[in-house]
Amino acid sequence: MANDRERELIDAITRDLVSKGLLIEAGWVGLRMMSIPKDAPKDQLDEMRNSFFAGAQHLFASIIGIMDADREPTANDMKAMDDINRELQRFINDYSARHLPTSGSA
Repeated sequence: MANDRERELIDAITRDLVSKGLLIEAGWVGLRMMSIPKDAPKDQLDEMRNSFFAGAQHLFASIIGIMDADREPTANDMKAMDDINRELQRFINDYSARHLPTSGSA
């Protein structure tokens, strides 16, 4: 779990990578820094990175595949994007509840 200093570092690294056109790499680096033990074996890191990028590639290819290339986004295109957004929001809400620290005290 990232403390405030680590979060600032992650944000700075993310901004730098995004400015270089590496949005997916930025996501991977953030995930690695926040969720993966620093002493994780190289093979584990390689496989986790492969999985992260495979998921991103699947999503992007799916979005490209469902959009009508020859016209502005249709109502069906927008529904598909809304569905993807809801699905990923459910995931991140669940993940956050299970893995990220909360503020305050119970």
